[in-house]
Amino acid sequence: MRNEKQTRKEIIDNRLKQAGWNVTDRTQVIEEFFISVDNNVVNEPPADYGAQFSDYVLLGKDGMPLAVVEAKKSSVDARIGEEQAKQYAYNIQTQFGCDLPFCMYTNGHDIFFWDLENYAPRKIFAFPTRTDLERMAFIRKNKKPLADELINTNIAGRPYQIQAIRAVFEAMEERKRKFLLIMATGTGKTRTCIAMVDGLMRAGWISRVLFLVDRIALRDQAVEAFKDNAPQYSVWPQTGETKIVTDRRVYVSTYPTMLNIIEDENLSPHFFDLIVIDESHRSIYNVYQNILSYFNSVILGLTATPTDAVDHNTFELFDCEDGLPTFAYTFEDAVNNKPPYLSNFEVMKLTTKFQQEGIHLNTISEDDQKKLIAEGKDPTEINFEGTDIEKAVTNKGTNALIVREFWEECIKDPNGVLPGKTIFFCMTMRHARRIKEIFDQFYPQGAGEIAKVIVSDDPRVYGKGGLLDQFKNNDFPRVAISVDMLDTGIDIPELVNLVFAKPVFSYTKFWQMIGRGTRVLNPNERRNWCHEKDKFFIIDCWDNFEYFKLNPKGKESKSQTALPIRLFKMRLEKLKVAIEQNSDIADLEKLELEKLINSLPKNNVVVQDNATHLEKVYEPKFWENLTDEKMVFLDQTIAQILRALSSVDFKAMRFEKDIVEFSLAQLKNESQDIENLKEIIVEQFAELPLNIGVVAKEKEIINKALKNSFWVYPTEADLKQVIDKFRGIFTKRN
Repeated sequence: MRNEKQTRKEIIDNRLKQAGWNVTDRTQVIEEFFISVDNNVVNEPPADYGAQFSDYVLLGKDGMPLAVVEAKKSSVDARIGEEQAKQYAYNIQTQFGCDLPFCMYTNGHDIFFWDLENYAPRKIFAFPTRTDLERMAFIRKNKKPLADELINTNIAGRPYQIQAIRAVFEAMEERKRKFLLIMATGTGKTRTCIAMVDGLMRAGWISRVLFLVDRIALRDQAVEAFKDNAPQYSVWPQTGETKIVTDRRVYVSTYPTMLNIIEDENLSPHFFDLIVIDESHRSIYNVYQNILSYFNSVILGLTATPTDAVDHNTFELFDCEDGLPTFAYTFEDAVNNKPPYLSNFEVMKLTTKFQQEGIHLNTISEDDQKKLIAEGKDPTEINFEGTDIEKAVTNKGTNALIVREFWEECIKDPNGVLPGKTIFFCMTMRHARRIKEIFDQFYPQGAGEIAKVIVSDDPRVYGKGGLLDQFKNNDFPRVAISVDMLDTGIDIPELVNLVFAKPVFSYTKFWQMIGRGTRVLNPNERRNWCHEKDKFFIIDCWDNFEYFKLNPKGKESKSQTALPIRLFKMRLEKLKVAIEQNSDIADLEKLELEKLINSLPKNNVVVQDNATHLEKVYEPKFWENLTDEKMVFLDQTIAQILRALSSVDFKAMRFEKDIVEFSLAQLKNESQDIENLKEIIVEQFAELPLNIGVVAKEKEIINKALKNSFWVYPTEADLKQVIDKFRGIFTKRN
């Protein structure tokens, strides 16, 4: 067991040396620093019993005391030296007439740092360097009152952003060292942070800041944000820099990179005055907790997670009471502002048989969850790679159905033809590639440019001209198919569609994903592919909203062409092709068109207003000789009246439209369309639950339709039977 002298020589001296202090150089360190209590000569042996001595005094370059260090033997609690260190610091200030030295006390293993009259004592990882102490002393002496510091409203000028900054400033003036801002995704957390850093720099409270993010794309985005909004502060890393340098003001890093720097580089634990944690997650409490344990700095946490869903550990980490962050600004606040700061959304639920079978968090064993936590991963972030679920969702028919539904229902560009900017959230790379293949097969006119897979491990994603840059700034691609990379932090105001093609179990991440679409457009920066945006659209393929017990607004179809109109026009096109080919199918299609018209509700206002037009097509002679003029009349006038056909089963009607489109492809002999449509139709049959009575009764036709041989060249009678049976099943089930 070491005594105090041994502890000093064997441990403390070495730890001081690691921080750059030469304990044998009396211009840096004075051991056994004697202090005369009655204002006699300092640093001479005491003339009487009333003198004191400090184990170490650390000197600045000017020879004045910067800090005292009180040593205790390694077997006792270092904190018993707290009061001694405090007395020595005040006595040295009196003797020298100098600034109050910092005080530290240690048993060699634990080191405590006390900035007297400013902050409470705190445990630190290692001794500060001389440069660290001189910087901290300069800040302490020269910092200005934050209440007097103006906020640069060109960086963050919205009222709530200014309130957030002032809330942190007030807390800092109250000597707090940890703060938590909860701000809905899209409300400008990064800009708020930059304006805050700018104010703290100008007021002299900080000289260096570390901005931590969880992925490279967010690092690059934050670097650019600092360069754009606060170019007066040098930023690390610059393009091509890998090694950390020490002459910058702002440092932006991913968690793994900073952990590697701590382990491999000789970076002082006191190097940063402020650390900003952008969107903290569970890894902060595990693997990456070492970063916060290592650095001795003020800490600011930023999160978009709604207050009522923020983890208890997060409030505890930032020294906040549960449910009481330093400042909060909610999604509802932003949407309801006049004018709104964020776009609201509408949701359409799309469920297939694999989703119905269900995936739950409890499918991961408790041991596996603990293992994920130990690796710094969130157990709610399930990795489906190589699982049976992945094999199921990469089924071509399932994904074809999702892509087809998306194409029909999504918010389009101003031309109303192609989808607006969209993110598909996929499970795995294999899943993403399958979605990409389907887009290319269904829409070959896009020449492979409409949809792109954008994932973090693809080097082509990054940098100017990379896939992410193209998606943000170019007309194409319109659809970004991603696995995890675009779930958080990507800021693209023109995003108008999100497709949740995977289940999400983290409430925090779920809101981050929704937040990709919440940005409102800058009216001065409108793109050709997005002139306006009053809402965005979500297709939820996995009951995620239901899982989190949310009841969002459903999709309004007023801006879309009504399904009955689309079916009528599809049959009209088929009739036109059949007439051109002199096919008997023409007579059958005439009957189907008449049937649609006759199903219109007679008391409907739209129908009554168009009674004169309808009277023409109710005459049997109208259909005997369909001239070009009549075809135009049907297409431009009668088809629009079909929007009144509202009391139908739209799922059955959508299936009917798919069958009609398939038969049209047969007439035109378009083999690729035939194959694609077959996959979609068969998938819908495969989803039917055969254990339900009304479905079981039609088992024979279902099994028949599931065979490839049925679709080689089915007759019109075969296809009509399929339509009738499918319609019957859904009418009875509903």
